[in-house]
Amino acid sequence: MGSRILIADDEANIRKVLAKTLEREGYDVVAVKDGQEALEVIEHRDVEDDPIGVVVTDLRMPRLDGLGLLSKLRESAPDIPVILITAHGTVDTAVTALKQGAFDYVTKPFDQVELLRVIRKAATTRELGMGDARVTRVGTGYRHRLVGDSTAIRQVLAVVDKVADSPSTVLVTGESGTGKELVARALHDGSSRRDRPFITINCAAIPKDLMESELFGHEKGAFTGATTSKPGRFELADQGTLFLDEIGELPPEMQVKLLRVLQESEFERVGGIKTLRVDVRLIAATNRDLRQAITEGRFREDLFYRLNVVPVALPPLRERLDDIPPLVEHFITKYNQRLSRQVRHITPEALERLREYPWPGNIRELENIIERSVLFAEGDTLSEKDLPPELAARTHALRMRDTAAAAAPGADPGQGLSRGGALDMKEVVKQATLELEKDLIQRALTETGGNVTHAARRLKISRKSLQNKMKELGLREEQPDEGGGPAA
Repeated sequence: MGSRILIADDEANIRKVLAKTLEREGYDVVAVKDGQEALEVIEHRDVEDDPIGVVVTDLRMPRLDGLGLLSKLRESAPDIPVILITAHGTVDTAVTALKQGAFDYVTKPFDQVELLRVIRKAATTRELGMGDARVTRVGTGYRHRLVGDSTAIRQVLAVVDKVADSPSTVLVTGESGTGKELVARALHDGSSRRDRPFITINCAAIPKDLMESELFGHEKGAFTGATTSKPGRFELADQGTLFLDEIGELPPEMQVKLLRVLQESEFERVGGIKTLRVDVRLIAATNRDLRQAITEGRFREDLFYRLNVVPVALPPLRERLDDIPPLVEHFITKYNQRLSRQVRHITPEALERLREYPWPGNIRELENIIERSVLFAEGDTLSEKDLPPELAARTHALRMRDTAAAAAPGADPGQGLSRGGALDMKEVVKQATLELEKDLIQRALTETGGNVTHAARRLKISRKSLQNKMKELGLREEQPDEGGGPAA
């Protein structure tokens, strides 16, 4: 599965049982005896290629307990889901922890099926880029997370300013990675509900048969594994804000029940008979075309109009290139602090390379690239050589494509050749590939000081393959390789 699970529990037997259970399911497990050790592990692994994906922690531990660990992780690593293990007598404390940002909780003695279900859900939501149920702490300003000064972002901020303190439902649309959750958080922080919970749930991460329980809660014995009663996200968000991300993935049967809550502000837990009333401000988001989904019969039209009271459309990063410089500055500052680095500047050439890239992953992809670049930068200035090789490769490929298109202004896209013999499409592709390979190899050799072995490792090919490719491209390695011998 690839997810790394960190277990923090002061009871050795519990750690051993949990570790064996999770390892049988294919997880990589790290086990520690208290919250302080857990923090040290996370700090160490956050700067490596194997970060912690989910934390499972006991509520009561020496030195730093589960609530203390949760509090510190909400500050330093808010993207890591935290699952609490609690005794029956402390369930109320666990519910409080949910409101403070815990992902979920399980009770001792824990049911193995229930535990694995919660961990799978947590791992899935981490991979999707956000926690399933988290509470945001109020920042210094409710607009501080929306970085940029382009016309597009100014229009978004104008809407946020106008509707933040209203009870109206907001539907945020945009491609994945454009910052839809940031808009939701800004709306919450700018409202009179700012001191109340901000609960998020990713509809794409919850199995269909468990969605009702996640939203509305369940009573003990309502289904297999329901060993205790548990509040749903609507209850946790009472007096605050509930953010439903990927609303387009909500199953049809749940769309009906959500519509009822929006209309009546009341619901029942799964397996319960008591009607509960809540005061929740709802914000939804999607990267899908919901109008098209309505046409295809996958989304209810009446629910759409209930959600789309205030529409906010976030443009992709490629349409707001003027925001790249302030975003880069923001992320450099962020990762200087997190990674204890001292990067202060970025060269105009590197910035231009970032502006040329099409950003299919939007702001999330930009943030990942800046984090990686800051981590590996050797000085106080990011340059082109500090950017990931694949970024240069993609940009180079686009340039070659544009060059080929310019060389054949009358070419028929349905044919492989330009009539008149001026351009052979296969030859253009071949030359473009060779140029791209040459550029990547030269960059890898430069970045590794001419070490062929290290360059091959960076390019993820064998040393022999790299030597053959260098020979084919007419590249010679003049510096000695590892071990002092010539690099062939």
